[in-house]
Amino acid sequence: MYNMDLFAELAPSPINIIDYDGIVEYYGMMLSYQQADDYFEKLLTQIEWKHDQVNIQGQFIVTPRKIAWYGDQPFHYTYSNVTKVALPWTPELLQLKALVEQQTGYKFNACLLNLYHSGDEGMTWHSDAEKDLRKNGAIASVSLGAERKFSFKHKHNQQTLSVLLQHGSLLIMRGETQSHWLHRLPPTKKISTPRINLTFRMINQRNIT
Repeated sequence: MYNMDLFAELAPSPINIIDYDGIVEYYGMMLSYQQADDYFEKLLTQIEWKHDQVNIQGQFIVTPRKIAWYGDQPFHYTYSNVTKVALPWTPELLQLKALVEQQTGYKFNACLLNLYHSGDEGMTWHSDAEKDLRKNGAIASVSLGAERKFSFKHKHNQQTLSVLLQHGSLLIMRGETQSHWLHRLPPTKKISTPRINLTFRMINQRNIT
């Protein structure tokens, strides 16, 4: 795992985490600690959080983790056999979107937010390759709150890589990453504080109400 002490502020150029069969780059801290704290508190209280649902073989399962889905338009986004409709942007989300676009050079029209209440909550191995997403489009991940390990596993050779995502940091996945790599947020008993993750995405324009 990379030593994130090297990235205590926004890197002058992103650090390659993965550079074959896709690209994953870590930018380090996009926000100061105070800015990250302010955004964390506002998002925690102002976002319309709901427990996520997954549909497995016709059975709905409610997860402890909470999610929210926002965008330029009421985009439909379907994963785990459940469809969500995007809410209008909040001022804080638009501010963060503008910062991410400025840093990465990519444009985004939607954002999926996840709220993990503690290290007990995580995400299993998966790839973000739903048909609603632009194929090989960039996905930018902003982390707020508890620092958590984020892991990747190659679908064919099983190589694994991990990075510790800092409070206020930015990571981007692009190119063929979703076709060749899985990623997850492993649970841990060592962390008792919450984390908010924002993943800015490009949704196909036809997926609207």
